[in-house]
Amino acid sequence: MTNSAPSRLGELTSLFFKLGVIGFGGPVAHIAMIEDEVVKRRQWLTREHFLDLLGATNLIPGPNSTEMAIHIGYIYAGWLGLIVSGVCFVLPAVLITGGFAWVYVAYGTLPQIAPLLYGIKPAVLAIIINALWGLAKKAVKTRQLLVIALAVALLTLLLKLNEVIALLIGGLLGMVWLHSGDKHDKPGDKANFLIASLSTGATLKASAVLAASVATASTVANVSLWQLGWFFLKVGSVLFGGGYLLVAFLQGGLVQEYGWLTQQQLLDAIAIGQFTPGPVLSTATFIGYLIAGIPGAIVATIGIFLPSFVFVAALNPLIPRLRASSWTRAFLDAVNVSAVALMVVTTLQLGAATLTLPQAPFVDFLGLAIAIVSAILAIHFRINAGWLVFGSAFIGWGASLLGYTR
Repeated sequence: MTNSAPSRLGELTSLFFKLGVIGFGGPVAHIAMIEDEVVKRRQWLTREHFLDLLGATNLIPGPNSTEMAIHIGYIYAGWLGLIVSGVCFVLPAVLITGGFAWVYVAYGTLPQIAPLLYGIKPAVLAIIINALWGLAKKAVKTRQLLVIALAVALLTLLLKLNEVIALLIGGLLGMVWLHSGDKHDKPGDKANFLIASLSTGATLKASAVLAASVATASTVANVSLWQLGWFFLKVGSVLFGGGYLLVAFLQGGLVQEYGWLTQQQLLDAIAIGQFTPGPVLSTATFIGYLIAGIPGAIVATIGIFLPSFVFVAALNPLIPRLRASSWTRAFLDAVNVSAVALMVVTTLQLGAATLTLPQAPFVDFLGLAIAIVSAILAIHFRINAGWLVFGSAFIGWGASLLGYTR
């Protein structure tokens, strides 16, 4: 490794900007690319150290791949490295998504664009299903975790429970229930339990402040920049479970609770987020632009990504103790399985909106076929999400040429 600080910052800039440009395929693919670059090629970290960082990203909210980039920047070049690596990794996705947002606002109602989005939306469902398949196999480790997942799903469906509260209930239940059988706490467990409790308390406080300060808006014109920023800051502060859980928060907050977006706009935003490389949280840039133009895009982007920088900077020195704690392990396991449950609920809602018609035959068979084929290609053949989106857009465009309309 080079000793010069400017040289290290230059290396981080070049590496993570490149990864941000080519980073199709979601967080798992991103992390694989990062591991190949910093462990195998550059040997900045040992594989053991890399795995320690990867485990730690699951203990804090935020997008795992972005936080991995921030962790590595901090270790390799200090505070400036933390900022440079994180910004360079998300910047390409933000710029590309912002460009798509401008095109969508200017031309989104034109038939040249609508067929592409029509084909993409079912593929988005397949991509989410693929993520659910992989996450569920890892998250549902025991019958207790399965019970927690079912409980969270039922609470969300029957009581219309807020997604943040549902995650916290699941996490706290897991912390108490899963840890209760372990009578042999390690010396550091009490300190780690205190850290987890403080984090949970801070999350609840942030949610309460947001709920008190953000008034329900019925039209886009009523949304101010501080309201928009607070909403995405809250989401970025509690987003356990990876970027795909963002869909659940947006559905519950922007569409159902505040009415800032229509269901159609949300589906389009998710589709554009999948269409671009880099972290899926760049969807916030698209949504911010729809609601409040360029200032809205900037505020939403900063709001959703800022917590990741803060969490990494605060918790990096505590990683060994956090990973060794049975309390935080139990909390993490329960939060992850609760996140999967919320994603299942949201996927069902989005599926109903995407694949149903208001008139007979009530099922969009072409959309259903695109979703099924895309799911098979993603799950069985591991086709990259970018290819699925591009291919489905082409199908939507071809269907429009043949006169097919939804």
